[in-house]
Amino acid sequence: MITAADVRRIALSLPETVEKEAWSIPTFRVAGKMYITIPDDGTSFAVRCPKHERTELIAAEPEKFWVPPHEAGSHWVRVRLAALEDLDELRDILVDSWRQAAPERLADALPGPGAGQG
Repeated sequence: MITAADVRRIALSLPETVEKEAWSIPTFRVAGKMYITIPDDGTSFAVRCPKHERTELIAAEPEKFWVPPHEAGSHWVRVRLAALEDLDELRDILVDSWRQAAPERLADALPGPGAGQG
């Protein structure tokens, strides 16, 4: 089973990521921009996601993706850990959020899907 510890480990493996507590929960940032939060219940995490993509994600996989009412106006989506298929899927989600926050010089340096889309 994928855990919040897996989220932390993968996030901290991404270039120039730092962990910083905010709102009494762990957050992960690159170049000062937050791209992951792990709410205190440890059953989900939140990542950056453009609103138009977020709507599509939730419609396609509501058991995996959701947005609490207080985050409805934001560019964030929550991901249920128990609904993830494997660590590769987790990494893909985290890298996508990291790319949205990372400066172009970093985003271009990380190989994989979305390279050059900083």
